[in-house]
Amino acid sequence: MGGVVTDSIADMLTRLRNANAARHDNVLIPTSRMKLEIARILKAEGFIADFQVVERQPQSQLRLLLRYGPKRQQILTGIRRVSRPGLRIYAKRLAVPRVRGGLGVAILSTSRGIMTDKEARQTGLGGEVICYVW
Repeated sequence: MGGVVTDSIADMLTRLRNANAARHDNVLIPTSRMKLEIARILKAEGFIADFQVVERQPQSQLRLLLRYGPKRQQILTGIRRVSRPGLRIYAKRLAVPRVRGGLGVAILSTSRGIMTDKEARQTGLGGEVICYVW
């Protein structure tokens, strides 16, 4: 494969976006704690069916099982990286973004871990805006 991936979260989102567009059933991504947390939120919010960790050498993989509607229409219609290594984007607790008028989800990295924009608002926390999903 290619070179070094500097933004592994963007890589995860791109793989997910591509697999979803191609109507794949699942997608494999090199795993990390942050990606596991993002997968947990994607599942809780109903964007993916499930996820599992596949133990492999040298690095275990994260398998995301994609979810589609009854006619195999996409449930995950969009996913966008917001904060990136070259330009970090933070939101104060009172300025946590809403995605698509509340139809989408913003995933934030806060002092209490990775959470959705809704959870961040409820706990009164701001943080780094990782991505938007709708």
